[in-house]
Amino acid sequence: MYRVFEALDELGAIVEEARGVPMTAGCMVPRGDVLELLDDIKDAIPGELDDAQDVLDARDGMLRDAKAHADSMVANATAEADSLLNHSRGEADRILADAKAQADRMVAEARQHSERMVGEAREEATRVMSTAKREYEASTGRAKAEADRLIENGNLSYEKAVQEGIKEQQRLVSQTEIVQTATAEATRLIDTAHAEADRLRGECDIYVDSKLAEFEDYLNGTLRSVGRGRHQLRTAAGTHDYAQR
Repeated sequence: MYRVFEALDELGAIVEEARGVPMTAGCMVPRGDVLELLDDIKDAIPGELDDAQDVLDARDGMLRDAKAHADSMVANATAEADSLLNHSRGEADRILADAKAQADRMVAEARQHSERMVGEAREEATRVMSTAKREYEASTGRAKAEADRLIENGNLSYEKAVQEGIKEQQRLVSQTEIVQTATAEATRLIDTAHAEADRLRGECDIYVDSKLAEFEDYLNGTLRSVGRGRHQLRTAAGTHDYAQR
């Protein structure tokens, strides 16, 4: 190995001492001496360098093989990833379609249920209002009939008392000594008849007022039932909106 460096030094000295070529940067060196030094350098280079070159060549081949294998693995992995991605996209589209179909079905069922509840609530409200109207008309009719009966009875009693008072008054007119007594009795009978008529009218008013109060309670109960039905309907509609969201 020492001969290699020695030959290189001699070769450098030859080049430095060579005559230059005019008008150029070149020089003239003895060909034989240079070739001989190059042969010495070649002979002096140890065989391990050739082995090292073989190792480098083998390394380059291994690197090429490794790169080719890596490229193949990358291509296979890319293809597999694309396949998985396409499969995942298809599965996601299928799941999304199933979810949309399920949501549409649930919305349709909820809409049908809501419409059915609204129809039932309307029918119930109509029925309740019809019942309340009939009850009101029946109660009003009974109260009016009872009031008419009481008023008629009061009028009959009043007329009867007045007639009796007039007859008694006429009977007593001829009796001078008891004219004042008869007049007072007639006045009392007339006052009593008026009082009885007023009492009957008061009882009639009380009866009518009590019947109207009962009807008012019934109407309030009916309105509360309708309010509960509307509240249940709104609650059901709110639950459906929440589920849909």
